[in-house]
Amino acid sequence: MSNNPNNPIGSRPKVLVLGATGGIGGEVARQLRDRGWEVVALHRNAAQAREQRGGFTWMRGDAMTRADVMAAATGCQVIVHAVNPPGYRRWSELVLPMIDNTITAARAHGATVVLPGTVYNYGPDAFPVLHEDAPQHPCTRKGALRVELERRLQQATVPHPLEAACRVIIVRAGDFFGPQAGNSWFAQGLVQPGRPVTTVKQPGAPGIGHQWSYLPDVARAMVLLLERRAELPAFARFHLAGHWDADGTQMAAAIGRVVVARGSQAPRVQAFPWWLVTLASPFVTTLREMREMRYLWQQPVRMTNDRLRTVLGEEPHTPLDEAVQTTLQGLGCLPACSGSSGSGHAQAAPATTPPETPQSPARLPA
Repeated sequence: MSNNPNNPIGSRPKVLVLGATGGIGGEVARQLRDRGWEVVALHRNAAQAREQRGGFTWMRGDAMTRADVMAAATGCQVIVHAVNPPGYRRWSELVLPMIDNTITAARAHGATVVLPGTVYNYGPDAFPVLHEDAPQHPCTRKGALRVELERRLQQATVPHPLEAACRVIIVRAGDFFGPQAGNSWFAQGLVQPGRPVTTVKQPGAPGIGHQWSYLPDVARAMVLLLERRAELPAFARFHLAGHWDADGTQMAAAIGRVVVARGSQAPRVQAFPWWLVTLASPFVTTLREMREMRYLWQQPVRMTNDRLRTVLGEEPHTPLDEAVQTTLQGLGCLPACSGSSGSGHAQAAPATTPPETPQSPARLPA
């Protein structure tokens, strides 16, 4: 149970999660549920207008419909805005209207908005080390939309004579990986979900570092921050350090170690077929948008977590091999464990939530 002073004694804190069927939204929702929060989730295809499933209250509705978001947010102290158009499609049509609906609901109900941020906001002038207050001069269309999204959130925290202000927490991390991050660079670029790992693709240029973030760790940091929301500035931004792959080879090496430890042959490491993405991009929207983000694999982009550690003391951090094993197991890429195999290999501790079938996450690959 949360002990946040903003909640009346004996009451359960309540949160609306937009994007609860996705990677980061689902993980945050489960962790909040396990800490005693009442979790409301909005979904267009809920079987009924209101049903209980997975410990959440599911309400039928659309993040693009303001009345649906307003109704779902009733009584909520927090709104987790973890929804994005899938497959990079229709960002220009959907991203800003959805955040406007969330802001309106947060103002009306006095809620704090929690947003998983992206590195799209930054351009090369802020590289290679990103701090929370670095200038945001993006070089892509998606980046410009995310900058405007965050500008609107910041504006909503400023008191206004005619409108109530809300509070905002933005948590920015590297590329997600985890047992339920099915729509991620790890799952769609490095390995193939549901298949044994025989090959690992490397999207990055040789020798270029890359930042990864284990999804349960990111969600844990977000939960701890929102439980301290009363102590934070009205507009608070935090970066996570996650796992830094200094030369772009360490994630592939960790995958290889885990695969070998589970009794299979070491996978081959190959370059990601960017040439194929380039050829197909005129015909496939998702590939065209992926190609636009290639610059993030061609130069090192790293975030520091000094501000986060000042507030939390330390960043939640699962050891890399343990995180990779749980991820591959959740994605269906490892053979089932045998308790009597006698192999002598130490098994990784369970993740924050048990692996399930990967779902399409709200956050897109960076």
